[in-house]
Formats: sequence, structure tokens, C-alpha cells
Amino acid sequence: MAAQQEGTGLSAHTVARWAIVVPASVVLGWLFNMWHVPAAWILAAILSSGAMALFTGEDLRVNRSFYSLSRGFIGMMAAIPLTVVPVGQLLGFLPAALTISFVTLMVGVIGGQLLHRAQPQDVSSETGILSMLPGGASLMPALADELGADFRYVALTQYLRLLVVSVSLPAVVALLDTPAGEGADLSVDGETTWWIIALVIAIAFIGEKVGSFLHLPAAAVLGPLLLTVLVSFVLPEGHTLEPLYAFKVMAFLSIGWVCGGGLSLPALKAFAKQLPATVLFIVAIIGICAATAWPLTKWLHITYFEAYLATSPGALETVLALSAEGGAGPAVIAVQLTRLIAVLVVAGYLPQLLRLAKRLLRR
Repeated sequence: MAAQQEGTGLSAHTVARWAIVVPASVVLGWLFNMWHVPAAWILAAILSSGAMALFTGEDLRVNRSFYSLSRGFIGMMAAIPLTVVPVGQLLGFLPAALTISFVTLMVGVIGGQLLHRAQPQDVSSETGILSMLPGGASLMPALADELGADFRYVALTQYLRLLVVSVSLPAVVALLDTPAGEGADLSVDGETTWWIIALVIAIAFIGEKVGSFLHLPAAAVLGPLLLTVLVSFVLPEGHTLEPLYAFKVMAFLSIGWVCGGGLSLPALKAFAKQLPATVLFIVAIIGICAATAWPLTKWLHITYFEAYLATSPGALETVLALSAEGGAGPAVIAVQLTRLIAVLVVAGYLPQLLRLAKRLLRR
């Protein structure tokens, strides 16, 4: 299913609808952000555009060029953590991180396939798996759009999981003993100059073309991601390619508008029909991730506090904040980033992986 997008031609009716949706999204996003609601700007955009689409009975289409640029910013944001952690720090934890990533990814894949088998008419294999993959919630709708999955169902499921994890994490870790170390640092503070801003816009703009030239899957997201990582190696010290906050808000709003603007009563009914199974799988993923934290404590000689944060299925910003506050070591970042890379690989090559699995099963 392709995202609802349009070119530059705008009717008075479309302008009037956007004149309501844009300020409503900004006000709601500001309020949600102030109240520390997870994925505040995306949720605000989904609610505002979804309400308009449902009220008027028409899809609210997002400008194609605007959405392409926004997906570029999303890819860049996903790349930033990969540019600030030394490779050597990741390598020391790599065997354990890969093992944990494999287990949680398999849970997501199996859960997604079970969702597909329960409702094959409403949930495709790609849609089910992208909905259940742990981590990368802001990336998944854009990837789903690129890969032909139902981006609306993926977005609603991913943000439901993000909400559950973000709310439960502080409550759970408050009961655990902290290591009281210095905490791992993923800060990306750097000097913001005019040429850095121009470079960020250029990478977001041309990233999809580079990704397509390199035949990357989901080129609109993975192209800018790869460019960001490569360019960061030659940046002068004290500079970062992290997009400005305004660019981040723009990107989050665009993802929310695409997802919410395509909502309809049949789509909501289909999601509601899947809700019990969806919630069950979300709880199962959280429980299995918590269980994998126990062997991780022995393998890496870390506290359960650190292992629980390292294996948390998503809510990376919340994980990093709690990690720094509790003095967790670098294992948290290493495991989370390794899984993020694994999720990107699996999600990006999902159609090819599914075709390969089907061929192997026929033998």
C-alpha cells in the first residue's frame, strides 16, 4: 500500500483542511511534548490528520517532496547514535548483543507471522512483521510505506508498543538496584553553523537518490542513514549532523500526517479487530526481552538494571535517559545499537528474506 501523497497542486478545500490540521498538530505536539508523552509529535499529527480524514471521509494527502525530505531526516536521526559510539566499544559486546538481537528479532518475526495467519486478509506478512519488530518505531512507518506494507497498521501498533514500554520502563527500573556508575554518554552536542545546516538538508534531500543508485532497500530512509554515517567520519571535530529540532519536528509530523491522513473507519475497525492479539504479542515481546536480560547479566557481568535496559524493546530515548541517571555502563548502548542495526537490516530486506524463507520451506 503506498502512502497518500500528492504533488504541488492544491485545491481550496485541501488548503482549508491543512489550515486546520497543521496548527492543531503543532499545539497538540507542544502539549504532548510538555507532558512527556512518548512520540509526542507523531501522535499529535496522527490524531489531527486522522480526525480530519475521518470527519471529511477523504484521505489527507501529504506533499510528495515534503514527505521525501522528512524521511531523509528520519534516516539521519537513526544514524546519529551510530556516529557517536566508538566501534571498539561495540565490538567488545558484539557476541552477546548479536545473540540477544537474534532472539528478540525472531520473537518479532514469529509474532508478525502469527498475526498474518490469524487475519491473512487484513495483515500481510510484511505488515505483521514490521508491526512487531522491537525498536525503531519512528522508522517503521516510513519503511512500511517503502516496502508496500500497511503503514497505518504498522504505525498504530509500533506506537502502542512504544507507549507501553515508555510508561512501564521507569516503574520497573525504580524497583531495581542501580550500578551507580557514571552512565554511558550518547550526547551529540556540536556547533551549529550555516554550512552544517545546509549539509544536513542536502543529505536528507539527495539521500534517497544515493540509496536508489546503490540499490538499497527502503532507499528513502537507508540512503540518508548511510550518507550520514559516512560523512560524519570526515566532519571537523565539534560538529554533528544531527538535524535541528525544527527539522525533527517536521519529520515526525510528516510521518504522523501520512499515517493519520490515510485512516478510515474500515481501517480502524480492522485495527480494533487485531487489538487483542496485538496487545498479547506486545506483552509477550516485553516479557521475553526481560527474560533474556537474566543470562545477559552472567555473560557480560552487569547488573540486571543494565541488562533490562539493554534488552528493552524500544523507547531508546527513555532507555538512555534512565541509563545515564542510574549510572549504567556501555553495555546498554552497545546492545541497543546492535539490535537497531539488525532491525534495519531485517526490515530493509524483508521482502527478499520472506521470499528466501518460502523457497527454503518448499524444499
